[in-house]
Amino acid sequence: MTTLTTHRLEGDLAVFLIGARVLKPWRPDAWFPAFAAMGPMLAELAREPEAGLLHARTAIDADLRGVTVVQYWRSIEDIYRYANDRERQHRPAWLAFYRRARRVPGAVQVWHESYAVPAGGHESLYSDAPRPFGLARATGSIAAARRGRTARERLRSSVAAGSAPAQRDPSPAERS
Repeated sequence: MTTLTTHRLEGDLAVFLIGARVLKPWRPDAWFPAFAAMGPMLAELAREPEAGLLHARTAIDADLRGVTVVQYWRSIEDIYRYANDRERQHRPAWLAFYRRARRVPGAVQVWHESYAVPAGGHESLYSDAPRPFGLARATGSIAAARRGRTARERLRSSVAAGSAPAQRDPSPAERS
């Protein structure tokens, strides 16, 4: 029997995609620091859940020249607050990137996309997913039947539930 689940979140959230792509592979001095900066930022955010990151997942591009990190946040405001905080990892890494980019233009492409997703603007379905994935990994999972049989029904269900802020699902260590 196939088990169908959906994410637990009923409120607003933000999705942030950020990536880097190597354009001049012979210049690792120019592109490697951009790739290396992401790990410490994600570690910092994992240590500080009050910053608002719910979950992040990294994917390597099919041509092996780039990476994309999919991040789920409580809100767009949390993303902006983190990005501009001079005391956190992002701001210094961002400024260092721009200094290197001026020195070696075109060595690495860095990009991001931000999405403010209101309650009722997200739905998901996971088939036989013993370990939650994506948004369900960020917020926990529930039986899909609790929200509806179809994507349309699940979207309607999340609108009816209101717009409580997104919350990070506690890690197994935090649940103990």
